[in-house]
Amino acid sequence: MMLSGDMAATLAPDALILGIGNTLLQDDGIGVHLARALEAAPGGLRLRVVDGGTVGLSLLNEIETALPLVALDAMEMEAPPGTVCLFTGAAMDRQLLGRKTTAHEVALADLMQAASFAGRLPTRRALLAVQPAQTTWGLAPTADVAAAMPQALQLVLDKVREWRDGA
Repeated sequence: MMLSGDMAATLAPDALILGIGNTLLQDDGIGVHLARALEAAPGGLRLRVVDGGTVGLSLLNEIETALPLVALDAMEMEAPPGTVCLFTGAAMDRQLLGRKTTAHEVALADLMQAASFAGRLPTRRALLAVQPAQTTWGLAPTADVAAAMPQALQLVLDKVREWRDGA
């Protein structure tokens, strides 16, 4: 559910969902595809969904003002295609500081470090990563990555509910 207008002013979102990736490169766009699917997520969660594309410095304000943050991205994890991992807190930081395989991984790490330097890194933060199969020209995720979407969406919803409910 996207917040807009008067609703956004009166109800704080339960989390910022930041979808990252290039939707012209098959599985590289999985973060954006997941974010779009979460716009219509059931379950009473108030999500602020942002299409971060291939990430830019303009997103720093979004990250610095977010309470909980969930970034969604394709990431090389040396795992079978469609593998989904949720990294939270310091584990997210370590994952982003590891070996980089795409330009937007570098940019997300840079944004998180900039927020940290400013003392505005969200305490509750997570990175949902999906192992891509192909990152060549194509508008849709490959079968393995598309099949992982329900699991990925459920992990995000469960994490946001956990944070919202104070766990």
